[in-house]
Amino acid sequence: RYRLYTVHLIFSFQVRLQLWDTAGQERFRSLIPSYIRDSTVAVVVYDITNANSFHQTSKWIDDVRTERGSDVIIMLVGNKTDLSDKRQVSTEEGERKAKELNVMFIETSAKAGYNVKQLFRRVAAALPGMDSTENKPPEDMQEVVLKDTPHELKNESEGGCSC
Repeated sequence: RYRLYTVHLIFSFQVRLQLWDTAGQERFRSLIPSYIRDSTVAVVVYDITNANSFHQTSKWIDDVRTERGSDVIIMLVGNKTDLSDKRQVSTEEGERKAKELNVMFIETSAKAGYNVKQLFRRVAAALPGMDSTENKPPEDMQEVVLKDTPHELKNESEGGCSC
């Protein structure tokens, strides 16, 4: 399933994300090379109420790296936080796996809308050329340093400007 998502960042940056949802189904595994050949980002989602889906993420991430190498941003996402009473995978387990695999991590609830915008903002901000855009002005701005220097006031009778 294909979706287009637009993310607005600070300084009027706008990023368009094209999303291909394979729903983690094995039948799509053979399509991964064509799905991600020109992709910059891969979002690998697991269900926090299903430990098996969490364990499968390593294989999906390996598949992405096999096709794209290290030239891809990968976000590991624990979904369905609205079902925390049925949780089988802790937040700490997700964070640990993300750190081990050197990928980004976030937990969301697509149903409740929790952290979904934050997920896409973080992905967009991590894109090449977008690093730290939220913390720096556009490149065409120049820094001007003003120094406060004491000046002597001229006597009004002397005339002229005192600036």
